[in-house]
Order: sequence, then C-alpha cells, then structure tokens
Amino acid sequence: MIIRRRLTVGVGILLATLTAGLGSALPASADETPTKASPKVELVLDVSGSMRTRDIDGQSRMTAAKQAFNEVLDAVPEQVQLGIRTLGADYPGDDRKVGCKDTKQLYPVGPLDRTEAKTAVATLAPTGWTPIGPALLGAADDLDGGDSTRRIVLISDGEDTCGPLDPCEVARDIAARGIHLVIDTLGLVPNAKIRQQLTCIAEATGGTYTAVQHTDELSGRVKQLVDRAAEPVVTPVATKGADSCTDAPELKPGLYTDREKFAEHRWYRVDVLPGQELRASVSVFADRAVNNDYGTLLRAVTVHGREIVRGSESGTGRTDAISSGLRYPKAELDDDESTAETVCLQVSNSFSAPASVKTTPGMPIELTIDLVDGPDEASDVAAFGLGHGWWLLGALALTGLVAGLLIGWISRWRFAVWRTN
Repeated sequence: MIIRRRLTVGVGILLATLTAGLGSALPASADETPTKASPKVELVLDVSGSMRTRDIDGQSRMTAAKQAFNEVLDAVPEQVQLGIRTLGADYPGDDRKVGCKDTKQLYPVGPLDRTEAKTAVATLAPTGWTPIGPALLGAADDLDGGDSTRRIVLISDGEDTCGPLDPCEVARDIAARGIHLVIDTLGLVPNAKIRQQLTCIAEATGGTYTAVQHTDELSGRVKQLVDRAAEPVVTPVATKGADSCTDAPELKPGLYTDREKFAEHRWYRVDVLPGQELRASVSVFADRAVNNDYGTLLRAVTVHGREIVRGSESGTGRTDAISSGLRYPKAELDDDESTAETVCLQVSNSFSAPASVKTTPGMPIELTIDLVDGPDEASDVAAFGLGHGWWLLGALALTGLVAGLLIGWISRWRFAVWRTN
C-alpha cells in the first residue's frame, strides 16, 4: 500500500513537471500584444555662469531651476525613463575650446531613482560656458536605441557661446536622422535673440518653445512635457520619396515623415481598391528662414502620367507650416474584379531662401495616407469630382448665364413699359 502511494505521488510529480516544461516551451499566444517600449526623456539644464543672476521670484535662476526639478522629479510617471544632462557645469576657465566641451550626463536615462536624481541636481552650481549644440548632440546619443518615443527638454537662459557649431543646425541634423526625437525648449530670459535661437531649435524637430519667468511656470511646463512623452502617440514612419513614380516607395495608411529640398518634387505610391477613397494630406515645415511667398502642391497622378486630382496651398510668410490635401474615390466595378489601381502622389514645394541659409538637410514634411470606403451616393462632392474644380466652375458659369439673361430680359421689359407710358 505504501509503495503504491509513493508510486502515485511520483507519477503525479512527473506529470506536473512535464506539463510545466511544455507550457514554458510553447510559443506565446498570438493574442498577446508586445509590451510597448517605455518613453525616454532627457532634461538638459544650462548651468553656465549667467544662471547666478537673481531675477526669478527674488532668487537666482539656478535656485529656481533646482526647485522646479525637484517638483518635476516627484511627478514623473512610472513608465517614463528619465535622464539629466548638464551644460557649462564643470569648467570655469576662459579656454573656449575646453569650455565648449563642457557637457555631461548627470543622471543616466532609465528607471528613475528620485532620491539619487535630486541629490545629483543639488550639487550643481553655475560655472561656465553655454555649449548648447554639443549638449544636444550628447542628449541625442543618450536617447539613442529602441523604438520608444524620445524627447529632450532644454532649459537655458542664454545663447550658445560655442559657435560656429550652430545649435539650430544641430537640431536639424538630429531631425534628419529619422529617429523621431522631439526637442522642446524653455527660455528663462525674455530676450529676442535667445527666443529666436530656442524657437529655431524646437521647430526643427517639431517641438515647442516656451518663455518662463517664474518658478511655478517652469515646473508646470516641464511636468507637462514629461507627461506628454508618456501619452500614447502615433509615431511617424520615416520614408524617402523618389524622383519618379516608378521608383517611389509604396505607402500604406499611416503617418510618414520625409525631407524635401527647396523647390523639389518627390513621389510616393498608394494602391487604391475599387470602392475605396484615398485621402491624402501633406504638411511642409519651414524650419529655417525662408523668403515670403511660397506654396505646396499635392497631386494624384496615374502611372501613365494623367492627373487625377490636386490640392495646393500658398503662404506669405505668416506661418511656419503649410498644408494641402486631396480626395480620390475609386468607383466600384460591375464585375467581381478587385484589382487595385496604383496612384502616384507628387509632393512639391516652391520655397526659396536667402543665399546665406543652408538648404541641407531638406525641410521636414509629414504625409498622411488614409483609405476609407468610397461614397455611396453621387451627391457626395468627391464622387462628382469637384476636387478638379470643373463641375463647380461649370455650375457657377451656368448660374451666371441664366441670371444675366433674366436680369437683361426684366430690364428690357421695364424700359419698354416706361417708353409706352
């Protein structure tokens, strides 16, 4: 009896072990979704000598920044990997070459230890130069790798003092890498030149510039930007348009980014099935000084070169972005054939710039592609082809002709009645 019980227990343990082993060996269920990568944020703080100035709520800019950092570190969402980089924190001398290399990572990007990060910030004291360009390059390297969203938050009170490395050009080069890294800037001094430089840095990567003059404004804005990094967003897919439709990349519904030179034409392709409607839009961002009077064109063309529909927009220098869009519904077929039509999309711009402005890398563009069910009724504007403009022009011309004849007839009749009387 004892032997039988021991045998039963042994068999049970063996079966349980085999079951556990098989379970761990089986592949994960197809229904299981991969864990989304944690967003990465690096705070870049200017610790140059000018941060000693006492003009923020009766205290120094450095003290205000430390206080704001402590509040921000307490509120960082758990899923955010946060790091801190400084510029001008270590070298107090006059050697420009040395001072312009004065940037280091104070706290590595990763899961946040709030106490350790606060202790690191507490040791900072205003010291040296303002190497914004090298600091941005260092921060971009700190955030490199992985598929998570990435954001740099730069807090500074002055212009870069380490030319000719222009921080605005550095930001454009970072954006041209196609790693979808956004740089937001905060200026502690209401100075026009500082604002211009920090705005240029932010706009080059699709970020924002904010002027702050109080501690609560600083902490509130940084918290907002860190929280924004934690929010789920659509990550654009980097693509590269071609010089012709034949070599153009095929795009599926989604959001895409590219770079386009001044007055350049770039081509993309989309397959549209019968009964679907193609909706496409493009935005071109002027991330540097450009001449007034510019425009953008988005055309849908067949593979044989016949234009289907176009959308265009012009600007006069009052905005930093210009957008256009189009719709193309493909009619249902009577038979069961469902062969897709290849539609070639041409994106063009008429931007120009002064000779002193660098034209490389090209300006950032965003292209949105969507395929939806086509209109069921002919009363739909797109189904009538009003995107071409000809139907609307014809209707207006006919209305004008009828109205003119009617008014002429009434005027003639009134004149005849007047002469008779």
